[in-house]
Amino acid sequence: MEPKTTDNPSFPMAKRLLILLTVINLFNFLDRYVLSAVLEPIKADLGIKSDADMGRLATAFMLGYFLTSPIFGYLGDKLSRRKLMAIGIIGWSLGTCLTGVAQGFSFMIFCRIMVGLGEASFGAIAPAVISDAYPSERRNKAITFFSLAIPIGAAFGFALGGIIAAQLGWRSAFFITGIPGFLLAALLFFVPEPARGLNDSTNEQKDKISLKGIAALAKNKEYLYVNLGYIFYTFAMGAFSFWGPTFLHRVHGMDEANASLFLGPSLVVGGIVGTLIGGALANRWRAKSSAGYAKLLVISMLLAVPFSFVSFLTENTLLSMICIVISLIFLFQSTGPINTVILESVPSTMRASAMAICIFMIHAFGDLWSPELVGRVSDGAANLRIGMLILPGAFLLAALFWGFLYREQQRKNESLKNNISH
Repeated sequence: MEPKTTDNPSFPMAKRLLILLTVINLFNFLDRYVLSAVLEPIKADLGIKSDADMGRLATAFMLGYFLTSPIFGYLGDKLSRRKLMAIGIIGWSLGTCLTGVAQGFSFMIFCRIMVGLGEASFGAIAPAVISDAYPSERRNKAITFFSLAIPIGAAFGFALGGIIAAQLGWRSAFFITGIPGFLLAALLFFVPEPARGLNDSTNEQKDKISLKGIAALAKNKEYLYVNLGYIFYTFAMGAFSFWGPTFLHRVHGMDEANASLFLGPSLVVGGIVGTLIGGALANRWRAKSSAGYAKLLVISMLLAVPFSFVSFLTENTLLSMICIVISLIFLFQSTGPINTVILESVPSTMRASAMAICIFMIHAFGDLWSPELVGRVSDGAANLRIGMLILPGAFLLAALFWGFLYREQQRKNESLKNNISH
């Protein structure tokens, strides 16, 4: 899929920029998820004793990611965004490569923090750059295309991590997946970046980003509701992405390589199909109502809950695998609309900051601690299945807050219609 462009786009390099940022985003998630495919050999090689300690590796990544994202977001609304993204890409690639030389748990913690720190810069800034490159009527298509890299990158992380580890050892998995990032950082300088607010209304006030403006986000109900739902969504997805291969290995008896090879294609199929369906439905419903994106978010979560619950509860391996794929299709339908709602709920001069604060919130209160929590429940119950059953409840809470978002957008739409009629 590639978004169509108009004959005279406001930013002529929009398509090339989108493709490059999408490829970088793919490696962003590949480097993030390769760790999940090699948890068991790392645990054995480094002598790590408990699942809770393994979950702490994910916590370390999130510390680097969410603690620095507000800084990069604020700088992204003031300084050269290409340079900030390039610094981030080099940082996470170096951290990935260094993970492969770790000889102890403490140094591996440091490496995962470094990966998180680098990814924070790109994650906060790239969506804002895409938003400036495309007009509002094509923005969700561009963001959806960019979001396709999430399941594909995660799938490559699972699959390549398992395959490389089986053939060359787990350390080689980090070297091979980390090196391409250095080249991608250099390619950024061959494509210009659009001006901030290029494709937005000329009537919009172009005030510079300020701390007062950032503080005003606390009163923005649309922004708050979409982020509160996103927190619980990220909580569950983060725990699943970390423990998914281990769940299939430990509960259903699959070996690590086969578990990774199943989850890899499942993420590709579920992610691509779900993201494309979600983007198409969201655009269709948005054409009928300004609350169309929120409607998609609510429905997709509610449909995912029963399948995710069965996937963790059933003793039947095939049924578990089928339900995982179906739930992923529904879960990934929200990927593009989430980010579009965030970007469109704030002024163009605050988009990088808004994305950065979103990153801070969803990880500080979401997947920063969910892998470790699942690990602790698993240790206490001596059954990983019990820990994984937390996740469907989190999806329900996401649907609840996105329901509030839907109601708020409907209220604003009715208010606007009443003002026009009078």
